[in-house]
Amino acid sequence: MGRRVLLGTLFGVVVYAGIVFWADYDSIRASLVDFPPHVVGVALLLAFANYLIRFLKWERYLHLLDIELDRRTSFLIYMAGFSMGVTPGKMGEVFKSWMIRKVNGTRISYSAPIVVAERYTDLLGYLILVAIGGIFTLPEYQWMFWATLALCVVALFLAGSEAFARFITRGVGKTPYFWRLKSRVERSFESTRILLAPKELFFPTAISVVSWGCECTAFWFVANAFYETSFLFAVFAYAFSAVAGAVLIIFPGGIGVTEYASGTLLRREFTTAITAQGVAAETAIGLARSPAASAVLITRLCTLWFAVVLGLLATWRFRRRFGSVDDVEDENGNGEPESV
Repeated sequence: MGRRVLLGTLFGVVVYAGIVFWADYDSIRASLVDFPPHVVGVALLLAFANYLIRFLKWERYLHLLDIELDRRTSFLIYMAGFSMGVTPGKMGEVFKSWMIRKVNGTRISYSAPIVVAERYTDLLGYLILVAIGGIFTLPEYQWMFWATLALCVVALFLAGSEAFARFITRGVGKTPYFWRLKSRVERSFESTRILLAPKELFFPTAISVVSWGCECTAFWFVANAFYETSFLFAVFAYAFSAVAGAVLIIFPGGIGVTEYASGTLLRREFTTAITAQGVAAETAIGLARSPAASAVLITRLCTLWFAVVLGLLATWRFRRRFGSVDDVEDENGNGEPESV
């Protein structure tokens, strides 16, 4: 897992170096001369508010699965999961299941679907924010909104289908080597059906809308420090770019995809603002490049990378209290981490 974080970090360094090269280092530095430092503090506070609000969802999912943890330990494990934020689709956050296993012995295959449910309701929350931000006034982007929504509907149907679960379980049971995972797959489907039951969707999704709305607001504060930016546009741009990063899960933490999408949208918004000042359109496009890149980089540092740092600190604290999770036994007691 340490290697995965390192690889994700190195990938981020390469991507951000590419952005700086594309936007021109000197131009980015010039755009930051008058940037108010307190905006970074506001963005960090809003990002942290996002984490605190989403903790309510984590607690709800633990309750639904009857997993008992004291509040302090639960919060520590929850925060430690952010250290895996730079893994593909952030699914490395299943690391939290190893930590739960270490604390109270809960089977990893039973608790791991919590991460799936978190990502699913986060995606629904993003789609709602995209709609609030004004997707219906931007026809060129509507296809992604509807395609993602359709995928969510299909995924929800499959998650709640016992027939689909039996089909997959039988297939796993007949596959060489993987047949040993059959019981774990069954438990994972059982947990997923509980967590993604239709009656349990509203509260976690509402939590996602409010929590990710905080980060949309942070993005707006940062962008507005460069050029006057519509709040609804900022909500749309941030949520839409997050959806793009979530759908293309092969990119760790959505790095590259999210920056490209938000940067492209923000550059267009800044170009409009500069043009309104009487600057020629072609010149405005060039002038908008560096501040748009700067706003995106600052926002990602205050959101994604801030979370990773907090996650690593929480992981260190967990190891101090409970020891390494490397020695967690699987349900067969063989001393190896259980496969998910």
